[in-house]
Amino acid sequence: MISHVAPLFVAATSGVVSVAILGSLLRAGIPGLARWLSANILTAGAFIFLAFQGRMPDGVSLLITTAVITYAVLLVLQGCRQFFGLRASHYRELAIYVALLACVAHWTVVTPNPNIRISVVSAFLLYVRVSFAWTVWRYRPRHRPRYGYDFVFWTALVEAAIHLARGLAFGLGWEHQTVAVIAPTPTNDVFAAMVILALPCLSVGIVMLAHDRMAECMERLATLDELTGALARRAFLVLTQALFDAAQRQRVVLSIAILDLDRFKAINDAHGHATGDAVLKTFAGVVTRALGRDDVFGRLGGEEFAIVFPSTTQADAAQWMETLRRAVAASALTVPGGELVCTFSAGVSEVQRDDTLADLMARADAAQYSAKAMGRNRVVVAADTAGSGSALNAI
Repeated sequence: MISHVAPLFVAATSGVVSVAILGSLLRAGIPGLARWLSANILTAGAFIFLAFQGRMPDGVSLLITTAVITYAVLLVLQGCRQFFGLRASHYRELAIYVALLACVAHWTVVTPNPNIRISVVSAFLLYVRVSFAWTVWRYRPRHRPRYGYDFVFWTALVEAAIHLARGLAFGLGWEHQTVAVIAPTPTNDVFAAMVILALPCLSVGIVMLAHDRMAECMERLATLDELTGALARRAFLVLTQALFDAAQRQRVVLSIAILDLDRFKAINDAHGHATGDAVLKTFAGVVTRALGRDDVFGRLGGEEFAIVFPSTTQADAAQWMETLRRAVAASALTVPGGELVCTFSAGVSEVQRDDTLADLMARADAAQYSAKAMGRNRVVVAADTAGSGSALNAI
């Protein structure tokens, strides 16, 4: 037999380490992290209390410890839901938690029956861990590396299996518990050893999820323009080059549009940069809602944007841009003193044989400048490169 203090102290130490790690990530603003941190604080405190309390009756200390640990486990589940953008708390679970404490009190103080008490608590912990595992499996992002999510999923299932086995062992009478909080029995020794392994593993898994979310945020900052949600210039050009190379290799059509908001500097000068930012966000929102599944939208800088249309001729791309032009012109922005209408000028070009991406974008850019020269708020298609390269058609 092993002393009950040793596993409790190890579990408490693990909780303290997890608190330190999660606390260091708190400023990142990761959803659910505050609940995970609180759960580890409560768990570490409960194990320390249980290991070193000696003046309090076993029944009272058991009630306190059970209340704290089961609530901490519930907090972990709530943090998991919040992490995946779900509603964290459910009233029925809080009601079940209150009922659980009432049952523990009854079978500890009123009608002592340690076996039933252990079975009820194990059933609650089983439900929480299975719910945790299911949430991770159901809502894990498919575009992220799987390792961390799989680790957490299987760790939660293993811990659920531990609670199931313990609940069955005591509920079916295969093992008997004394009134003591942790009686030195083989079953309790095995369970304590499993808890020592399971709790730190789950904490490590939670840290993995937090780090993955931070990595995802960093990747988004590197690839997306924060204001408009469009691809940032570097990310857009990398993806466009890949699409361009594929189109050339497969001999399929690809078109690009370069567009620039009309008189944007005047908007900033007249209404301020905050209004200018609102105009950019409104414009980007209209574009994003209209994009096709395979189209790529990027911000080249300032008020200049580009859209790539895979497997699309320049005539079809220009028609789509004309529809977009009308939609943008119809989306007025409310400002002090009235409404502000935003328009854009665009040039469209299609990939030609022996083109480089620079050639394609240069033709679209030249067409966009022609649209500006022709009075703005219009879409211009670049002439076929078989001709002089200067003829333009306005839509």
